[in-house]
Amino acid sequence: MTNHGETTEPFENGDIAAGVSFDGQLTPDTPIALRTPAELADALPYLLGYRPEDSMVLVSLLDRGNFGGRARLGIPAGVEDWQAAARQIARGLVIGARRRGSRPERIVAYVCQEPGPGETGRDVMLRLAPLAQLLRTECGSLDVPVIEALCVSDTRFWSYVCPVESCCPPDGTPMGMPGTSAMAAAATYAGIQVRGSLRELHARMQPWETSAALEQEVALDAAGMSLVPRILDDASRAGVAEETLDLAGRVIRRFAEAAPVSGVHPADVRDDALLGHDEAATLILGLQDRTTRDRAAAWMEGDEGAPALRLWRALARRCVGPYREHAAAPLTLAGWVAWSTGDDIEAREALAMALGADPHYLFAQLLHRACNEGLDPESIRRCLRRERHGWTPGEGSSPTAPNIPEQKSGSQLPLDTPLPAQKADPATPTRRKRRPRSSGPGDTASGNTGPGKTAPGNTGPCLQRPQAQTRRPTRSRPAASGAGKTCRDGEDG
Repeated sequence: MTNHGETTEPFENGDIAAGVSFDGQLTPDTPIALRTPAELADALPYLLGYRPEDSMVLVSLLDRGNFGGRARLGIPAGVEDWQAAARQIARGLVIGARRRGSRPERIVAYVCQEPGPGETGRDVMLRLAPLAQLLRTECGSLDVPVIEALCVSDTRFWSYVCPVESCCPPDGTPMGMPGTSAMAAAATYAGIQVRGSLRELHARMQPWETSAALEQEVALDAAGMSLVPRILDDASRAGVAEETLDLAGRVIRRFAEAAPVSGVHPADVRDDALLGHDEAATLILGLQDRTTRDRAAAWMEGDEGAPALRLWRALARRCVGPYREHAAAPLTLAGWVAWSTGDDIEAREALAMALGADPHYLFAQLLHRACNEGLDPESIRRCLRRERHGWTPGEGSSPTAPNIPEQKSGSQLPLDTPLPAQKADPATPTRRKRRPRSSGPGDTASGNTGPGKTAPGNTGPCLQRPQAQTRRPTRSRPAASGAGKTCRDGEDG
């Protein structure tokens, strides 16, 4: 783009007609003409549904200038990682779109980052200029030109493409007042609200770093001493599952009956007050069992969905100290419920956080891929409904929770277990050697390895991956800071 009134290959009327259809929120019959880079910069939060931070974003333009797919990736801290990240996001957007039958004609690139200590927005723009150029180069190598590249920082924006200082001054151009653009007006008319930043979304699911975290860690230690041996014992494992699900059902009912409060943070504080340290510890450890976690995933829609999502968020906040890896289970459940109830934004972030807690957590890998590829979660919901319909009420089941008795052997494999490629007994998945633990700081170990693949509509397990491997819960081991710390074990047979 050499002149902001037109593109190198002008769209109809010389504008970018933003017939936007992101996540089904704006429809193509509501065209919005974006004539300037200021309008493109202002449109970004509406295209994503939130304000990106520390992010590179690519937005594809289809024929006639309509917006197509979007892709966002965090900006790597190391400059040496920028080229790989630029290649990843470009290939993910372009090749993914072609695989789904659409071909991006052009791309608008954004780099978004707030100034660090002693920096200005202009400093950020200059520092990120090589990254913007890498994005342009990688997209060009896929035969899709970047017609505009913008840096957004400190309430200002800069164009890396326009060389005209009168149009794009070196000190940047102030962003317009939020909510005053054509895109904002159309979004408001359509009932769309832009969320806060990603940092605010992450804060709802990040472990506590307050004085209460120590109390929660003590409760987790105590629960680990009593629960982990029972989970590892085949004779008592089913009983722990029943206790975990019964408690989860009672807490979900408690959350559903709680008086509403306004504001995201006050709502989370209310939920934290409704959940005791001992209850949270019991649920966190109980959900490390894969079958228990899969059965808990049945709280996924209707009146159950919202309070269940609140519970999984609250449990993720309680995975403090050495128990941060345990957050993979509640974060994956939070991502699944969010995706099942139509919130793709929170779903992707929760699942990404789950993989941050445990990169080898297969259920999170599978759901994250399925969500990013735009698959319909209904196939998984049908699978869970079918299994739930076959359950009979168990003694002590919560009145408002699904009646979830212990599954019979072989009736349903965990959600991240595949249907074998050849006919085989589904109750005897393939064993793999356990991944050895590393001895470095921050190491993780899990029985779940390898990439995941989805299988919508499968009449067997809900999701597939190349080889099966069962995740075992935690077991106690001595630790320097006290008894009851936990570590991952190997796989089930």
